[in-house]
Amino acid sequence: MGVLVYIYLILSGAIFGSFYGVVGTRWPQEKSIIKPSSHCELCNHPLKWYDLIPIFSYIFSLGKCRYCHKRISISYLAIELGMGLLLCTSYYLYKPVLSYNFLESFFLFSLCMLIFISDFNYYIILDSPLVITLIATLVLKYVFFGLKATLISLLCGVILFIIMFIVKLIGDKAFKRESLGGGDIKLAFIVGAVLNYKLGLCALILSTFIALPYALLKVYLSEKKEVPFGPFIIGACVIVFIFMPKFNNLLNYLFT
Repeated sequence: MGVLVYIYLILSGAIFGSFYGVVGTRWPQEKSIIKPSSHCELCNHPLKWYDLIPIFSYIFSLGKCRYCHKRISISYLAIELGMGLLLCTSYYLYKPVLSYNFLESFFLFSLCMLIFISDFNYYIILDSPLVITLIATLVLKYVFFGLKATLISLLCGVILFIIMFIVKLIGDKAFKRESLGGGDIKLAFIVGAVLNYKLGLCALILSTFIALPYALLKVYLSEKKEVPFGPFIIGACVIVFIFMPKFNNLLNYLFT
């Protein structure tokens, strides 16, 4: 029974990942996710239903379009498989599936996947996923913990938003250019609402250390000096969420 649950979660995650791939690539370009229907990005040939089976279609076609025979980016497979593995990880850590942590991690992992796709490719963090994640987080807080916890989550989100906005003002003045995008600041609100302001600060600090090697390589190797910070913020948020007890113990050790 346990193996069947993990198989189901991998397949379900792959379906979600396939959908997120469409949203993350089309919405930043202001394209509809409905029209035109799914097609090969290389030759624009419409795809059949059997070309759209997550994971398996890529494997059976050997990573190539069946019509133009050009190689398809492995990122499609990575997104589908990655979302499936994230759901399996969440179930392993937080079973049952209707627990607060599992449901919250689902929305958090979904947002993480969308931000990775849109910010790395187009330097855009979409507003709609942020709003949906915030609403879902507040609803879950209210259902599982009540009104007081929901209001505290909102307050923590505001605190992280203000802190990130101040960092942006300082960075803009220091570098004489835009240091953080508006999406990064809005994302900080989500981080504060999902975690609390202390753990949220841990996530923001951790994100800078994770982003630093990539930023240095980007500046050195690429002519475009802009670095997408959103994936590192949400990635650090996921890490802190998964290892929340350990980060709480660390904070208690440092400040008591």
